[in-house]
Amino acid sequence: MKTLGNILWFLFGGFLLWLEWVLAGILLCITIVGIPAGIQCFKIAGLCALPFKKEIIHEPIGFGNTFFNILWIMVFGWEIALTALLSGLLWCITIVGIPFGKQFFKLAAISLFPFGTKAVRA
Repeated sequence: MKTLGNILWFLFGGFLLWLEWVLAGILLCITIVGIPAGIQCFKIAGLCALPFKKEIIHEPIGFGNTFFNILWIMVFGWEIALTALLSGLLWCITIVGIPFGKQFFKLAAISLFPFGTKAVRA
């Protein structure tokens, strides 16, 4: 069932979020300073492609993660989080779309604070 959910997810909204993360990663990897953030973007893009088999784990937050999260919110984070939040709200209007809405809300949270989090198989 999770495989079918991932296929439907990618076709009906996950592609847009995945594309935003990939474009952000490419833009950040163009600069030498942005490469660590770009690599994190590509990791989260993988989560956006197949979210139903993964869950998010928050690692201990240090100064570096907090600093990069603040920079991230100012540059890319709020746009991607807003896209995920609005998509989640639209999916939750219907009863059938609630599982997709939950995944969008999960990705909205990681879109604001991507540093210090990682995705693992559930």
